[in-house]
Amino acid sequence: MKVIDLTHTIRENMPVYPGTEPPKLEQANSYERDGFKETKVTMFTHTGTHVDPPAHLYAGRTTLESFSAEQFIGKALVIDCRSLKNGEAITMELLKKYGDRTEKADFLLFNLGWDKRWGSDSYFDDYPCIDEEVLDHILKGSYKGIGFDVIGLDPIADAGLTRHRALFKDKDILNIENLCNLEQCGNELFWFGCFPLKLENCDGAPVRAVAWFE
Repeated sequence: MKVIDLTHTIRENMPVYPGTEPPKLEQANSYERDGFKETKVTMFTHTGTHVDPPAHLYAGRTTLESFSAEQFIGKALVIDCRSLKNGEAITMELLKKYGDRTEKADFLLFNLGWDKRWGSDSYFDDYPCIDEEVLDHILKGSYKGIGFDVIGLDPIADAGLTRHRALFKDKDILNIENLCNLEQCGNELFWFGCFPLKLENCDGAPVRAVAWFE
């Protein structure tokens, strides 16, 4: 079995959404003093490679821990969007290249090649985003989730989070952000998992996202 890690490592001074504090990893216990090592982790729920549920935007909507475990696993397809320039839209023309594979997938993962900018200022540039037609296609489908190798579903400049709100308003679906290594997954369907921490009343959580090929 071939397994590909699609997850950025959580560390101090990592890229975070503008206005968010970076995580802190503090030594709570040490080998020398306590005979074991333990770390106190302080971070926002949307740190690093993470998943959003509807409750991220709407009070009373589905929280992350309310989903069954099967929501976080399924067949995925990577949509190669690396030809797009800054600010260009992800359109249905890109999806149509994959034929009926887009209908067979549980997860659509959009590869913009943006993970190669991780740790640089250009990671926060005007990355391409899905247009209304693609969003409508997702809403009409039976997808468990969508994912991106950028820091948001919406442009950073969109403080209203327009796409997030449309995605989550009436649909129980996941949105995964800050993925990496999607170019290693090819253009066929593969197994994908993105299991989050199971936190109470959860609006989001880091995940260990992986792809595997049998």
